Amino acid sequence: MSSPQQSSSQHSLAFRVMRLCRPSFQVEETVLRLDPFDLFAGEDLFDDHRVPTHLLDKGVASVTTASGEELGSAFEGDFSFRGRFQLQDPTDAMALPGFLMLPQSFGAIYLGETFCSYVSVNNSSNFEARDVVIKAEIQTERQRIVLLDTSKTPVESIRSGGRYDFIVEHDVKELGPHTLVCSAMYNDGESERKYLPQFFKFVVANPISVRTKVRSVKEKTFLEVCIENHTKSNLHMDQVEFEPAQTWTATLLKADDYSSGKDSSTSPPLLIRAGGGIHNFLYQLMQPLNESGHMKLDGSNVLGKLQITWRTNLGEPGRLQTQQILGTAITRKEIDIQVLDVPSTITVARPFLVRLRLMNQTDRRMGPLEVCVSEDDSTEERAMMVNGMKKQILPQLEASSSTEVELSMMAVRSGVQKISGIKVSDAQTTDLLDTLPDMEVFVSSH
Repeated sequence: MSSPQQSSSQHSLAFRVMRLCRPSFQVEETVLRLDPFDLFAGEDLFDDHRVPTHLLDKGVASVTTASGEELGSAFEGDFSFRGRFQLQDPTDAMALPGFLMLPQSFGAIYLGETFCSYVSVNNSSNFEARDVVIKAEIQTERQRIVLLDTSKTPVESIRSGGRYDFIVEHDVKELGPHTLVCSAMYNDGESERKYLPQFFKFVVANPISVRTKVRSVKEKTFLEVCIENHTKSNLHMDQVEFEPAQTWTATLLKADDYSSGKDSSTSPPLLIRAGGGIHNFLYQLMQPLNESGHMKLDGSNVLGKLQITWRTNLGEPGRLQTQQILGTAITRKEIDIQVLDVPSTITVARPFLVRLRLMNQTDRRMGPLEVCVSEDDSTEERAMMVNGMKKQILPQLEASSSTEVELSMMAVRSGVQKISGIKVSDAQTTDLLDTLPDMEVFVSSH
């Protein structure tokens, strides 16, 4: 590919650029097949009056090449077009004659691919170009990346009609317009120092779109990932791996195996078809437990990121990494209060114990703590009363540790009743740290 901005008549040198990528299959528009005899006889064979008619109708027993080599009966058969549409082999229906085509232009360049080009500096003048300094750069909207610079070791000379070739590679990490800038400084035939810049522009598109959705079900978090193929080629996904943040662990869930124990789909490669094909993944995220067996909470809503690698039909590789995926912000409680045990049978006017556990979820010492049962603002008499002291003072609680406390209570009415108003606060500052959710129990009359 040549640059349209520069005129080669003003300079002895000129750049030519060809993109290096995997070839593609040549697909025939019809299933009209190529006969090997066409390579030797040419397409004008049937219009040549010098060719005997019996040769076309009955075939040839042997064909002799220009070097005198006899090909024998390799091309025996009917060479007319009347049998070309007949399928002699099941592969004929694919309309693939077996030829591969080199790229005719830069073509589509996608994010995550490696842009590789073969660059040739041609000397089309009648004079030798000397002390040639060649530089190749990629310019984007954000940065300028040097791919080749021969300033320290200039090319001594490029003779008339000669050329200097090199290959440049660049991992495409940005979307939008890109420019390959090739420049050369050289001495021409009149020893005049000249500067030649040429520009080759291309646009980088997004090969896939990744849509995510985070759902929380009770104490579990699920991450849904949908990958859509926007290219004109099938993509074979070598790897779709979710890399969780330090405070999370991830498990890939599959329909045939609810808990597969794997966090990536690697073998065999997953096919996502061209032009809008999609595939969905489901990950279950869990936060690991600390040494005391409690769940670690750091208040961060960063879940992790996805690593995606793929190949096209002919093996052209690609790789993308998403930005950090965010979930619902976690409200961090410094002290968490939970119910450990409540008697299965509660009788009216008989005391019972409610066993509670207080967990310090911070990395520092907390306390002293005060556990109490708050009074209800309503004028109606409460069905659950505290049997004894309404407040208990607990000593300081070490970081990431827990302690247990018992409250003596008594029911004054039968039926389904609520235990409510239990809370924990800082004994010194009186700041409320946590409140126990209301809990329903059944109270029998005897």
